[in-house]
Amino acid sequence: MDIRSNKSDCAAFILAGGKSTRMGTDKAFVMLNGRMLMEHALDLVSTITANVRIVGAASKFQRFAPVVEDIFCGCGPLAGIHAALRSSVSDLNLILAVDVPFVPADLLGYLLAQAQNHNDAIAIVPRTSQNWEPLCAVYRREFVHAADSALRAGNYKIGALFSKIKVLAVEEGELAARGFSPRAFRNLNTSEELIAAGGSSTAAATN
Repeated sequence: MDIRSNKSDCAAFILAGGKSTRMGTDKAFVMLNGRMLMEHALDLVSTITANVRIVGAASKFQRFAPVVEDIFCGCGPLAGIHAALRSSVSDLNLILAVDVPFVPADLLGYLLAQAQNHNDAIAIVPRTSQNWEPLCAVYRREFVHAADSALRAGNYKIGALFSKIKVLAVEEGELAARGFSPRAFRNLNTSEELIAAGGSSTAAATN
C-alpha cells in the first residue's frame, strides 16, 4: 500500500555510513531474500515519501539515490542524522538504518502520523523494553542544533540528547496494541545474524 499521499513535508534518509566491521563486508550490499539490504530500505521508505536520500559515501551509493555525506566523519550514527537534517528542507525527517529490514511500512507511517499530531515533539522515537530505537524514528529539522552541539563536544550517543529536547516516546505497549512487534527493529550486524534471517553473507557486486 502506498501511503505517501498524506505524508506531505517529509523526507526520508537511509543511514548507510557504518563501517560494517562485524559483518565483514558492507551491510548495504549483503543479500536478503534475493535483494540487497539497500534495496529493501529504499523500497520501504519510498512507501512514505518520494523525497528519499542516502547518508553515506557518494562513491558507493549515488547510483541508488541522491547521497548526503557526513560533515563529522567517523562519529557514528549521530553524525549521519546531523548530516541528513543539515541537508533537509523538510520539517519532518524519517531516519532509517539500512540494516533493519524487518520494519513494516505501516510502522513508519504510524511514527510519521504521531509526529504530525504532536507538533511540540522534536523527536518521535520508538522505545522497547530493551532501549530506544533512534535509527527508526522521525526527527524535526531543528534536532540538528542539539546534534551539532553534541558532536562538537565529542558526545556521540543519540539517546543522551533525549533528555535535552522534547521527545515523544512511542512505547512498546502502544506499538503492540497496533500490531507491531519489537522484533521489527531487529538489525543485522553479523554474518551469522544475516544467515539466520535467510540472507547471504556474500555481498552483491556493486559495479
